[in-house]
Amino acid sequence: MKKTIITVVGKDTVGIIAKVCTYLANNRINILDISQTIVQDYFNMMMIADMNDSSKPFSDVSEELKQIGEEIGVVIRCQREDIFKSMHRV
Repeated sequence: MKKTIITVVGKDTVGIIAKVCTYLANNRINILDISQTIVQDYFNMMMIADMNDSSKPFSDVSEELKQIGEEIGVVIRCQREDIFKSMHRV
């Protein structure tokens, strides 16, 4: 399974989850787990997604999500699960 960690952070506005999830669905990327919270006016979401069925390479998905984030005023980052685990090992 090709897992990726997707984080979304920024000022809360209507449609953030819808925009990100629509992109993922259109690219056959399955959401395995999701957590989101709003602290005061700031939105924070973390997803674990499976990219096995996507025809796009990770680099394209990462760049396109980054562009979507810029359009809606949030920061969207993608990291491969193995790299994420390595970076956050204690």
